[in-house]
Amino acid sequence: MSMQTANKTSLMDNLRSRLEGVNLRQNGIFLALIGLLIFFAATTPGAASLTPDNVSNLVMQNGYILVLAIGMVMVIIAGHIDLSVGSVACFIGAVAGIFVCRPLEQDGWDWLPAMPWYIGILAAIVVGAIVGVWQGFWVAYVGIPAFIVTLAGMLIFRGLALMTLQNSNIGPFPDEFRAIGNGFLDKENALGLSIGLPADMNAMALILTAVGILALWLRELTTRRGRVKYGQPTEPVIWFLVKNIFLSLMVAGAGYQLAQANGIPYLLLLMIFLIVVYSLVMNKTTFGRHIYAIGGNLNAAMLSGINVRRVNFWLFVNMGALAALSGILITARMNSAVPKAGDGFELDAISSVFIGGAAVQGGVGTVTGSMVGGMIQGILANGMNLNSVGIDSQMFIKGLVLLFAVAFDVWSKRRK
Repeated sequence: MSMQTANKTSLMDNLRSRLEGVNLRQNGIFLALIGLLIFFAATTPGAASLTPDNVSNLVMQNGYILVLAIGMVMVIIAGHIDLSVGSVACFIGAVAGIFVCRPLEQDGWDWLPAMPWYIGILAAIVVGAIVGVWQGFWVAYVGIPAFIVTLAGMLIFRGLALMTLQNSNIGPFPDEFRAIGNGFLDKENALGLSIGLPADMNAMALILTAVGILALWLRELTTRRGRVKYGQPTEPVIWFLVKNIFLSLMVAGAGYQLAQANGIPYLLLLMIFLIVVYSLVMNKTTFGRHIYAIGGNLNAAMLSGINVRRVNFWLFVNMGALAALSGILITARMNSAVPKAGDGFELDAISSVFIGGAAVQGGVGTVTGSMVGGMIQGILANGMNLNSVGIDSQMFIKGLVLLFAVAFDVWSKRRK
């Protein structure tokens, strides 16, 4: 071995030892998110991507995709895919319209009394779960591949949506229903005015932002302490500090901008709740560990006694319920149930999951990673719109981003 080759090997070994414990896949998408924020801040006219109204709109416009991405990452980790979520979201939006509004011009529904808005939402989510029962039965107990079942579901539930809507729109919805997709916590800033803050500085948004940053540090420090306790690889201290300082600055910046707009959207609070709950499910429960085991090695999971059929069944029930919630959110956002709702949602959700670091073969992925992947897509689309990039170029760029994200996953697996 030549001296040059030995030096090169030594440098690579040194680099690997320094990066031991660093999740290159997850940290790579985090750096990509920061890079996009900086790029569009510099290129959009008057840094329009960072204005309070644009940050608020960015959250509101991507919430329903992020809800789908939470369910989709669980499905993909288990080695499946769901192509029907956009159609299911449209169908459940129509169902919510019938339950809550029941306009008289919708022939055949005059027997059904209009429900209170909250009962209508719960009933629509139950219908979504029933859709998941239907698809989970074919996947888990009949053994038809999820790709085929959900491809059929994409057609079936789009057709049912059109039948339910009778090719027309349903709306408007009650104000309480609309607030789910358009409302803000303490929009009038009563708390801020009572303590002497300016009218355009929402106190509740500032308080929740501070709480979020403290929770972030508590979670990261607790996780690091646990890894050290059990002798697992940990990130270098410098990397750990720099990463979390940047993340805290991003949260602080977003919270400050929201405080200058209308405050914290109810949709953002719902998203935070879902992220926390599903992260706990995936990381701390037997069900979550079974999902990873099935996607990582199906034969080993079966031999270890995991009831694979039951896990797969409940995965699709959960996906149906989350698709229903997404349909309710987009309906509330638009204040109308429309036949074209949900078009392309399945592609956006799947792209968010893969950009967020999930493996094509299954067994790898996180809820938070899929959220970052969804925000990357949202920021990319928003920035290109602000820069007046044509829809043809936008589709081309989004396709490249997805391709490179999956290519990076394949490369990292081969490197190992």
